[in-house]
Amino acid sequence: MSITLELTGSRPLAPVTAALRSMFGGIDVPSLAPGLTVPHQAGWRPAAELAGPALSAFLADAGRRWNAQPHAAAALAWKAYTYWMALPAVLGWTSARRVPLITASNVLMSFDNPNVLITLGIRPGTPVAVLPTDSLALTNHPDAVVVPDEETLLAEFRRAVLDEHLTPLLDAIHTHVRLGKRPLLGSLASGIAYGVLRSADAAAGSPAESVDRLLGALDIRDLIDLVPAANGRLDVQRRTCCLAFTLPKPKLCPGCCIKR
Repeated sequence: MSITLELTGSRPLAPVTAALRSMFGGIDVPSLAPGLTVPHQAGWRPAAELAGPALSAFLADAGRRWNAQPHAAAALAWKAYTYWMALPAVLGWTSARRVPLITASNVLMSFDNPNVLITLGIRPGTPVAVLPTDSLALTNHPDAVVVPDEETLLAEFRRAVLDEHLTPLLDAIHTHVRLGKRPLLGSLASGIAYGVLRSADAAAGSPAESVDRLLGALDIRDLIDLVPAANGRLDVQRRTCCLAFTLPKPKLCPGCCIKR
């Protein structure tokens, strides 16, 4: 799918929403706000609350939803949250080298949809890191944060996704349950890799290279492997486990490490 026309416009998240439409056949997914941004914020809360007062209820809901023990509920809640939370930044990188800075203060969350654990959206006006050649930079768009090169763009990806969002949440989860950080970071690595591979038709360049660079920026490259899939593409092989096999109805994910 070509997203060239959208990239020339002035909408900062256009490449991301175009890639989402390509991934999901044009259908809104309940884990993300329609159109990704949240113009009317009644009923929405800052994601920063998840590392504080909202965490206990979030983990308890996960335990009820999956009938899981506390450590497994936390692992699965983290897995679901990090996949959808990181996806806009991942797609921004792969489709256009345009990274929305999805810090915990720029992401909003809602628990109103009973069909999903959480719904995430982005505040309007959230800054977007771009290269000097991006149309947002060339037109001095107010949301653009212009960085000099791709390595700096990856550093902004890390700052927004990990340092100012997921690390505080990881630390908070660690105080609630006895669960190592490595398995949780393994789910983050797996989620980013799956996001890249599932959006490959809407992206430029090599999916394997994108996975390598994004995971390298977060220092979690060693937690997954990319392996050949039956369809001639690539698949994800995890080196850690999300604990889904501990559920009353055990589940083994396609790339589960315990299948080896």
